[in-house]
Amino acid sequence: MSSLDPRVNRLDKKKISEGEVHTNTHLITWEVFHQEKRGKQPVHVGIVHASTPEMALVLAKEQYARRGKTTNLWVAKTTDVYTFATEDEDIFETTPEKTFREPAAYKVRDRIEKFQNQNKVEI
Repeated sequence: MSSLDPRVNRLDKKKISEGEVHTNTHLITWEVFHQEKRGKQPVHVGIVHASTPEMALVLAKEQYARRGKTTNLWVAKTTDVYTFATEDEDIFETTPEKTFREPAAYKVRDRIEKFQNQNKVEI
């Protein structure tokens, strides 16, 4: 039997059937974070599947850092990422009395233009 993957073709089929070679069937999912340049926030760019953190970094480099500028990469096990349950989404709702958090609540530009119009000196 032939495979399109050359690594499979190089394996000794007899060793596999006898259990000497353990194929990596249980890969871990790793979240990948990319930092474009020093001082910028890392951004989540995707996931990779690997057996070790070192292999995850290699795969992340090949997948997400080949084309653009990259300063650093981070990988974290998906199982180590904690999140709220979807039933708890109501804790993120904005209440009407907290409009100071929204940029639309500030009418600074209108005040500046009004002030400029009042103080215009015609020559």
